[in-house]
Amino acid sequence: MHRVAIDDVHFHELADWDSLMDVVAAGSIAAALAGCTWSVSSLPRGHGLVRTQHGLLPVPAPATADLLRGFKWRDDGEEGERVTPTGAAILAHLVKNPNSGASGVLTASGMGAGARSLVRLPNILRVLVYSSGPTTKDDEIRRDEVIVVSFDVDDMTGEEIGTACDKLRAVAGVLDLSTGIRQGKKGRPLHEFRLLVRPDDFEAVGEACFCETSTIGLRFRRESRFCLPRSCETTEVDGIRLRRKLTTRPSYGVTHKVESDDLTALKGLARRRRLKARAERETKDD
Repeated sequence: MHRVAIDDVHFHELADWDSLMDVVAAGSIAAALAGCTWSVSSLPRGHGLVRTQHGLLPVPAPATADLLRGFKWRDDGEEGERVTPTGAAILAHLVKNPNSGASGVLTASGMGAGARSLVRLPNILRVLVYSSGPTTKDDEIRRDEVIVVSFDVDDMTGEEIGTACDKLRAVAGVLDLSTGIRQGKKGRPLHEFRLLVRPDDFEAVGEACFCETSTIGLRFRRESRFCLPRSCETTEVDGIRLRRKLTTRPSYGVTHKVESDDLTALKGLARRRRLKARAERETKDD
């Protein structure tokens, strides 16, 4: 808000220790709920003035108004500051599409009360949790959204493409990457890249695509997907420890898939296949 270099920013306007607690608690909750999407109803605008180190400022405060551009507001008739800069910063970080409402099956709710007494309304913040998509009796199938990023290159060698794929797969937020060969203009062969990306990491992944490949443009779209619950464990076969992925399939049970990297050091195709089959067939009870 002060339009100064980051090194010149100083920490002020901290009302009390609870502002720090709010930020730490909100960050911890968001990290624990990674993969969730967040939405918010229209925000109470409030009215009047708020006292700051810069004197009396109109409500919402300049920092709050700047952080929450694009969000919907309403007048609930209450005086004073209704959304603080701390709350605005949390919302701006979590809510990527301010105009999208929540939908789905309501699965949980929670409420927290503030210390300030309002005239017309209870001073309560309420959180609603929704799940969407088909579920099994144990609520096993999860639905979320990803961004599909795709682009073509026709001027990179096979070695360069392999290196780029390894680099991009290591970027935070890249869930999957695949390539395919197609024929482009002037009969040139081209490689098409397709990445599945977490929405919050889209911009950083896009920058990595421009950095690691020769592409000059990206195509992207948001898609919904259904995901079965997955976990990892380690099992031992003939004294060799192997990692395997567990997937719970509705009306079928748990399937196992061995991590192929754990087999590459073993000598002999027949041995690798035998150990893989045993590890994927056996359960821990066996």
